[in-house]
Amino acid sequence: MPKPLPWLAVLAIATLACGGKPKTPIPVAGSPPPREPIKPLITTPFAGQQIAVVPITLVVGIDTLATVAPLSNHQQAVAWADSLVGLALETRRPEVKWALPPELRKIARRSPTVAPDPDRMGQSLMRANSIDDVPEPLQSSLRSLVAMLNGRFALIPAAITFVPEQSGVVRSEVSMVLADSRTGKVVWRTVAWGLGATPTRALIAAMENVLPL
Repeated sequence: MPKPLPWLAVLAIATLACGGKPKTPIPVAGSPPPREPIKPLITTPFAGQQIAVVPITLVVGIDTLATVAPLSNHQQAVAWADSLVGLALETRRPEVKWALPPELRKIARRSPTVAPDPDRMGQSLMRANSIDDVPEPLQSSLRSLVAMLNGRFALIPAAITFVPEQSGVVRSEVSMVLADSRTGKVVWRTVAWGLGATPTRALIAAMENVLPL
C-alpha cells in the first residue's frame, strides 16, 4: 500500500489543481504596480479542519487616511478589520472551520493560565517577508492556543495598511501568513492588495483577491 503524501505535498498539489498561480489584479489608471503577485489561499487540504484566525493588531492609514474613521481610532480599526477579514473567510472559504478572534478570546478567558492573550502575542512581527519560522515566544503562544482548538494551523493577518492613490482611490495591503503551530514553519504567505473608493471597499477587494472563488 503506497504511503500517504505528506500534508505539504498535498497542499502543493492542491494549489496547482485549484489554479494556485499567483493572481495579479489590474489596478486602475495611476496606481503603481504591486510589489509581487498575490498568492491565493488554497484551503482544499484543510477542508473540515479547524484553523485559528489570529486577531489583527497592526492597522495603519497612511497620510490623510490616518484621520479617516475607523482608521483614526486604533481600537475601532482593529475590530473593524477583524470583522471584515473574518466575514471574507467564512463566506469565501466555508469548507474550513475558522476559529475567529472572538472565539480565541473566549478560550483565553476560560483558561488564563494555559492560553495566552490572543491580542498580545506579538503577531504583527510576522509581516516581515524574511521570517520563515515563527520565533519565540510567539510560536509557543500559538501552539498553546491552537492546541485548545484541537487544531494545528493558524492564519495570521499580520498587518494591514491603507494608502491613498494618485487616482483618488484607496489601496489596501494585507500581509498574511499561514503557520504550522506545532513546527513553527510558515507554510504560506502573501501580501494581498485591493483598490476601492473607501478603506472598507479596498479591504474587501484585497480579501476577494486572496480568496478567489
